[in-house]
Amino acid sequence: MNEIDPKTPLWKLTVEEFLEVSKKLTVEKKYEYGLKGLAKILGCSVSKASEIKASGILNEAIIQNGNIIIIDIKKALQLFGKNK
Repeated sequence: MNEIDPKTPLWKLTVEEFLEVSKKLTVEKKYEYGLKGLAKILGCSVSKASEIKASGILNEAIIQNGNIIIIDIKKALQLFGKNK
């Protein structure tokens, strides 16, 4: 597709051009933070997320320093999917 002039008014774009521009603006989130973030990834309660974290299933996807928890979303979902 042709390069879109940045000065083009939004109302002059076709749907295809608008979708192309909006795809460039959205950035996929790679990390979640804390037990609330883990619960959000897994779609469960914070207490269940805490149990899953404590089980060690997701150790490769979680970085923890003191109270700060960082979760790699993609890796966590892969590890959780492998565990039965």
